[in-house]
This record gives sequence, C-alpha cells and structure tokens, in this order.
Amino acid sequence: MSAPGVLSFTQQGWEQVLAKVKRALVYLDAACAESLHWGCGSTRLLEAVGGPECHLREFEPAAVGGGAKQPKAVFVLSCLLKGRTVETLRDIICRSHFQYCVVVTAVNHAVHLTANHVPAAAAAELEGQQPVFEQLEEKLCEWMGNMNYTAEVLHVPLLLAPVAPHLALTPAFASLFPLLPQDVHLLNSARPDKRRLGSLSEVDATALTPELFLQIRCLVSGLSSLCEHFGVREECFAVGSLSRIIAADLANYAPAKNRRKTATGRASVVFVDRTLDLTGATGHHGDNLVEKIISVLPQLPGHTNDVMVNMVELTALQNEEKSQSMVAPGCLAQPKDAAAKALWEALLSTKHKEAVMEVRRHLVEAASRENLPIKMSMGRVTPGQLLSYIHLFKNNLKALVSHCGLLQLGLATVQTLKHPQTAKWDNFLAFERLLLQSIGESTMSVVLNQLLPMMKPLNQRTDNDYSPEELLILLIYIYSVGGEFTVDKDLGEAEEKVKKALAQVFCEESELSPLLQKITGCDSSIKLTFHKSKIAVDELFTSLRDIAGARNLMKQFKSVYVPGNHTHQTPVPCGTRAAETAAGGRKVVSRWEEQRRRKSTASYKPLLRQVVEEIFNPEKPDPVDIEHMSSGLTDLLKTGFSMFMKVSRPHPSDHPLLILFVVGGVTVSEAKMIKDLVPSLKPGTQVIVLSTRLLKPFNIPELLFATDRLHPDLGF
Repeated sequence: MSAPGVLSFTQQGWEQVLAKVKRALVYLDAACAESLHWGCGSTRLLEAVGGPECHLREFEPAAVGGGAKQPKAVFVLSCLLKGRTVETLRDIICRSHFQYCVVVTAVNHAVHLTANHVPAAAAAELEGQQPVFEQLEEKLCEWMGNMNYTAEVLHVPLLLAPVAPHLALTPAFASLFPLLPQDVHLLNSARPDKRRLGSLSEVDATALTPELFLQIRCLVSGLSSLCEHFGVREECFAVGSLSRIIAADLANYAPAKNRRKTATGRASVVFVDRTLDLTGATGHHGDNLVEKIISVLPQLPGHTNDVMVNMVELTALQNEEKSQSMVAPGCLAQPKDAAAKALWEALLSTKHKEAVMEVRRHLVEAASRENLPIKMSMGRVTPGQLLSYIHLFKNNLKALVSHCGLLQLGLATVQTLKHPQTAKWDNFLAFERLLLQSIGESTMSVVLNQLLPMMKPLNQRTDNDYSPEELLILLIYIYSVGGEFTVDKDLGEAEEKVKKALAQVFCEESELSPLLQKITGCDSSIKLTFHKSKIAVDELFTSLRDIAGARNLMKQFKSVYVPGNHTHQTPVPCGTRAAETAAGGRKVVSRWEEQRRRKSTASYKPLLRQVVEEIFNPEKPDPVDIEHMSSGLTDLLKTGFSMFMKVSRPHPSDHPLLILFVVGGVTVSEAKMIKDLVPSLKPGTQVIVLSTRLLKPFNIPELLFATDRLHPDLGF
C-alpha cells in the first residue's frame, strides 16, 4: 500500500469488503458503487467474487433475490441500517435462499446509537460493544429462516470516490448543501417564539432537523475514519454557518476524541460553505477540458460525478441514437489502467489547449506502440484528427483492449469538442465578463435590464439563445458576484420586469424539465398557469436575494468582486515629454501620457483563493472569518488565556497537511487552483481537496432550489 492518501484509504476499505465476497451475490447502493467505480473499478469486485456469471445487483426494493444455487449474499451500503433500508434488506432476503449474509455499512456503530436515540452517556458505556449490529444479525438469521445460518454486520468507511491524488468526493452526501437565510424561517416554524433564531449565525446542531443532523453525523463518522487512516490529530476550522456545525461536530465527535489521544501526525481540516461563492460554480472562467466534459456529456446513470461516453465509433454500428443504447457507454474513471489514469490526472491539471494536445500525444504514442499506420499532423488539434487516431484501434481487438481506457478519454474529448454546448461556453464567458464590468460601473437595476432582451420564450429562441435553466445560471452568477446591494425603487422595478419575463418563459415551455417541475411544482406544462409561474419566480428571487447576502456575516471575505481601476496611470519612462513644468510648478500631462493611461478590467477573485491566501499569510494574523472549533476544555482554556497572555491559538497553517472540504461541491478548476496555490505559498505543505460532489453550472440551480435540503432522505 502506498503512503496514506485518499486512494489508499478507499482501497483499504474495499479490500475488507472484497475479502467477504467470494462466490457471493453482491448488492450495492449507488454511493458505494461510485466509490468502487473510482477507487478500484467494478472488475476488481468481479474478480474477487469469481465465477463466470455477473453477481452484482443494485440495492433497491425491486432487486431480484438469490436462487437456490446462490446461498451467500453481501450487501454494501453507504447509509444507516434503519427504516426503509432494513425493510429492503428483509424483503430481498425473504424471497431468496441465502444461508450466509454479510451487511457492510459505511456508517460507524456510534452513529447508529445516535440514530436510535441512545444518550451520549449510555453510548460511552457501550464502548467496544455493537448492540445495534448484533440485533440486526439476529434479524438476518430470522429472515433467512434458520437461526443457525451465518449473519455478519460490520462497518467499513467507504466514504470517498478518489478522483485524483489531490481530490476526492463523497457520493453519499452529494445532496448536502449549505443553508440559506430562508431556511432559518423554516427552522423557526418548529420552535417556540422565545427560542426563535435571528439569523444563520445562531443556527447550531441542536437547531437542525433530526434528518440533517444525522446526515452531518454520518459524514463526520467517515471523516474521522479518514483522519485515523492518515494517523493525524486534526484541528477543525470553518468558514460559513453549516461548515461551522460540521467542524464543531467533528471536533467533539466522541470516537474522534479517543482516536486523537494516540495520533502522532497533525493536520488542519478547513470546511467552507459553497453558498459563500456561487460565482465560481456557475461561471465559465475555468479553462479546463474536464470541466467542459462533465458539463456537456450526459451523466452516467446512478452517478453524480462521471459521464457517459458514446463508444459506437469503435464498433461497426452506425453512430445513431438507436445504436448508442445498444453499446455500453465509456466513462472517465479508469482506476485499473495506468496509462489512462496518467492522462486523466494530466487533464485535471492543465489548461484546455494543453489538455487537448496531451490527448493527441497519448493516442499517437499508443498507436505507435501497436504499430498502427498513424499519419502524423502538427499544428492545431481538431476533433476529426483525434477521431482518425481513435479509428486506428477499431479493427485491432488486442490494441483496443490494451488501450480501452485511453480510447474512452479520447472519445470523451472528441464528443465534447464537437458538442454544441461547448460553443455556447464561450458565449457564457463573454457575457459574464460583460457583467463583471457592468456591476462595477452600473447599479444592479441596470445589470438586470441587460438580461431582459435575452429572456426569450421557446418560439422565439434559436440554438444560440439561453434556455430557462441557463437564464437561472446567469441570475445566480449576477446575484452571487454582486453580493449585498441597496434595494431601491429602480431595483424593485427591474426585478419585477425580469420576474414577469422569466415567468412567461416558464409558461411557454412545451415540456417542463425536472428542474422547472421542481421550481414550479407542476409536472406538466399544461398545468402551469402564469399565476403559478409568477408565484414560483417570486420564491426563486427570494433565494437569489439570499445568495446576494450570503457573505453578510463575513468580516474579511465580504466580496469576490475586484473592481476595475478606471484612472490607473502607468509609470512614464525618463526622457519623454510626459510632463512639463508650468508657471507655479504645476505639471501639465501631455497627450502622449494621457493615451498611456489604461483601464484595468474588473475581475472575480474566488473565495477559496482568498481563504487559502489568508491561511498561509506570512504575517500569520489570527484568522477573522476562519473560525477554529474547540474540541474540549484545553482548547477553550487556550482561547481564553490568549486574551491575557501570549498563548498561541490554533492556526490552520500550523500543520504539514491541509484538508480543505467544500460543503456543497467544488469545480475541477477550483481544485486545480488550490493544488497549485498551496505549494507556492508554503512549500512542503500537502493539500487534499474534499467535497460533496464535482460541480458543473447546471448543478447549482438543482441544489439551490432543492426542497429537501432540511429533510434529506436517509433511507428511513
């Protein structure tokens, strides 16, 4: 096993599972399947199962049970063993002929005690015992029909989908998203008047819904296991309200406190709320090929972070829609193919142009190694050129199998470059740059009025115009980058015009997308009246106002917008006629110098960059918005004594490992920026970026307007 990292953590967990699956029927839920997909690959599981048949099935109520010749089952689950999850287990086992059942859960037994309302003091007395798991083992034997059959329930921390050495995701928590001010009103509806919350800053773990609290505790359970794998005692920090709750829960999680007593290494874990900066998530500034691939290609079914690659080009079938459904899709994750994995990591770390050239280089080298008749061509790389290299492998089965992973990445590149949405990427980027300038020079009402002509109903739109979902992305971008603004009469009128135009656009859609169904509450365009649409749009703008005010509670990270300097004067070389002394000693600026005055453009400065730069500020001031979460009396005493005497308070730059967890998703470009930035600010520091999911612009409206943010579905 390599040095401790996100990949070794994931593979170590799966090795424990693989040791149980020989000749078994294996049921996996979607999150565990995604962890396997990125960490080991499904072929590794099939090899461990053995036998000529495929014994993998999706864990769901309708899953087919085991036949008379399938006496063993292994269930690999990312969730708590409670409620509907246990009912599904029972139903599958009762219609099967199992004599040996193993249930693997990614959630620690301590969290199961919490979910079953066992008080903390009673749970502490049960250390080393696993009554919840033992009770389920008895139930498994009962459902199998014989108490002498074998049942086993165990915890394995299958938390991560390791996308790269520096980047890992948590598929089971893809829906976890920071709270907005409107959520405070919903939380208050269940609280007595005297205990009403004033703002997000007052929300703590006790104020959350039971479902959301348990979801956070399940995440904390996995993160504690990760820190145990790294052998570190972690200091927890937070930027944002939900991050503060997660960081505090990890700092005070009882199993983590016990683990830290023997840990020899040190690490800083910094949680950051995604809602503090939705500009980077909805913007198109990222000059990265992978970001475009995951944005334009269809999502791999059951996955949140991978895409389907059309593989028909490598067959004798015609590239038609009917053919695509006949051929299994390719994907981006290639954990067992060293060459493809090397290319994938290069694509994550390079700009678009260099990435496309890297794809060509890998294809050319692979074709040369297989002695395929390649025709070299230099200069600009085109989709047609890449496709011609890929076609060389088509009729050579040995070469195709040997380089299958590389060909999948090559086809993903070709299909992205040819996709009409890729051409639109540049249109988005141009408009976003225009918005950045407008925000600095104009009021919010003027900026919104610029958007009005772009809001066209279906019968007036061309392929170059913006769909309703794309208009939402632009609105989120505007409100996030602009931040807090003054509400006046002009803004009210501008917003009302935009609301009416957007409501009309929604009404005239021939078919409502899943997102529009969620926003409007209508499952059909026939049922959507203008009145219903307008009500939905009004609620939508409440969320947009919340986004604009998301950084209100920040003192240092109040803005991601850097205004342009319209009067910046560049230095003038000696010996020019730049200035002449007039009577009275006043300098008169020449026309030549006036022309040298330049206008620096407004820009966007990612909040994550600001956070990292503040962490590694060489002056090491006490962080203002990066809040340290104490894990007990010792930390509290340190904080208290530091007010009166020179006691060093914990600082996120103190340790050789920085784990930055973005709650709500991260983009490929942001992960690359952090990976490159940290070594430049403090050489020798290792950085790992964790997040709930990989983001593309279309994800943000889905997450933002989700109705179950406070009540996540935990399977019970």
